[in-house]
Amino acid sequence: MFIQFLLLILGFVMLVKGADWFVEGAAGIADKFGIPQLVIGLTIVAMGTSAPEAAVSITAALKGNAAITIGNVVGSNIMNILVILGVTSVITAVAVAQSTVRYEIPYMLFITALLMVFGYTGGHITFWEGALLWVAFIVYLTYLFIMAKNNKQKTEEEGKKKPVWLLLILVAVGLVLVVKGSDVSVDAATAIAKAAGLSERFIGLTIVAFGTSLPELFTSASAAIKGKADIAIGNIVGSNVFNILFVTGTTALITPVIFEKNFLIDSAIALAAGILLWICVFKNHKLKRSGGVVMLLGYAAYFIYLIA
Repeated sequence: MFIQFLLLILGFVMLVKGADWFVEGAAGIADKFGIPQLVIGLTIVAMGTSAPEAAVSITAALKGNAAITIGNVVGSNIMNILVILGVTSVITAVAVAQSTVRYEIPYMLFITALLMVFGYTGGHITFWEGALLWVAFIVYLTYLFIMAKNNKQKTEEEGKKKPVWLLLILVAVGLVLVVKGSDVSVDAATAIAKAAGLSERFIGLTIVAFGTSLPELFTSASAAIKGKADIAIGNIVGSNVFNILFVTGTTALITPVIFEKNFLIDSAIALAAGILLWICVFKNHKLKRSGGVVMLLGYAAYFIYLIA
């Protein structure tokens, strides 16, 4: 048990330091090449922190167990908005780019609704529906490419401080520490919970679900504290888009993905969480502490529903 506590602490240290280096490297690359930080947040940071979800879902599909994909994706998306952004905005107010309010959040809402329609119509996400999700993913990447091309920044404050090779190393090492730190923390916490006599279901709904979102939490909080708000909000919105379009789409191309009826409720909650985020930031383009508190209360209500 003592060793598990040490591993838990080690995991959190890896997460904190990894997130710090990852954000520093990503922000530096954005400044170096004049790429908007929002684009970095929506792409490199978002996809990097979603690596655990992608690895779990795609590996499960290859092993013939694609049933966990929807729960993994939808559960992570709910937690990303209600818990990760909730905690981050309680720490510090998070500014939201105009394009995020106008385009990225609505697109996230659209594909969440699309996922619900696909699941409702047949109880499965089929190969062709997976292909459509991939088409939507390519459209999303094309939009990001155009945005990066049309909104090049002239400042290179971070980029001038460090060479490109060092920034790339910071991103790579930071990402590895974040993902591995998440694994170590979840495994240690699960072992401690089992030793304490907690049920498998409780562990799955709390420790494991939260653990797979730890990369997003530490990266977003670190970015917000460093004043890189575009990376913080872009990380979450981008991760949710990536989870639905790439993770679910790729898994469906491998094998049909089971969509149980209960997932309709979870998907509706994911959609409601996205709408809540949109409402909170629509007027002032800022996620304030009050909005974060509402989101955390919303997740508490969802959690009570899960264990009821």
